[in-house]
Amino acid sequence: MSKSADLRFAAVFEATKGILVFATACAIFKFIHIDVQEAAEQLVSRFHLNPARRYPRIFLEIASNLNDTRLLALGFGGIAYAVVRLVEAYGLWHSKRWAWIFGMISAGLYIPIEIFELVKRANWAEAVLFLVNLLILVVLLRGRPR
Repeated sequence: MSKSADLRFAAVFEATKGILVFATACAIFKFIHIDVQEAAEQLVSRFHLNPARRYPRIFLEIASNLNDTRLLALGFGGIAYAVVRLVEAYGLWHSKRWAWIFGMISAGLYIPIEIFELVKRANWAEAVLFLVNLLILVVLLRGRPR
């Protein structure tokens, strides 16, 4: 891959993250003024999940602690994160040095945390997150703009 292609690959990856988080934030706003606990219980029931099992139980516990204020904070936080990712994607697509530096810093910040999580409890999800971030760092290093 050329330097430009490397940066565009990273730009598409960052834009995808931004779009997914933006869509999630918009979905969060739909739950304002709705009984989130009841909606979560219906979802668990609809998928025939056992609410006593680990992940459904965690999901239900989180839902029980959500109120309109927390939902607004999550939604606006998600939109802010999405804007940052989309601005970074724009800068990478156009080979801007500031976007490359920001991308290197933001991807590099996750590496120590992911190593800690892998050491604490190694599993496929943690390993994939670590490898994807490492790949993005390598791609960004190879695509360094002038």
